[in-house]
Amino acid sequence: MAEEWRGDRVEDVRQLIRRAEPDVVEEAKWRKPSNPDGVPTFSLDGLICTVETYKDKIKVTFAKGSALPDPAALFNAGAGVRRAIDLTENDALDADAFVALVRAAADVNRA
Repeated sequence: MAEEWRGDRVEDVRQLIRRAEPDVVEEAKWRKPSNPDGVPTFSLDGLICTVETYKDKIKVTFAKGSALPDPAALFNAGAGVRRAIDLTENDALDADAFVALVRAAADVNRA
């Protein structure tokens, strides 16, 4: 099934978030009829990021993305305080850079 790639990508991102911050708390928020499973959110001393699934991509949105260093230029979406990474089926994600971004987000929350 063509849609399976999104679930696989979400699981890959979930594992990287847990690798970066093993104590992260995952919750599903904002449940509604059009999205009964809700939106996965990841928090540690405050919201780190959300992971949303769309028809053609998954979007990882960092709540305080504008405060984060992004030397690998992972952010490709979002504006203002929030910054995001849109991933399509064939996009590569630099795992080490993503883990560093999650760690930086947790550090901002702790500050």
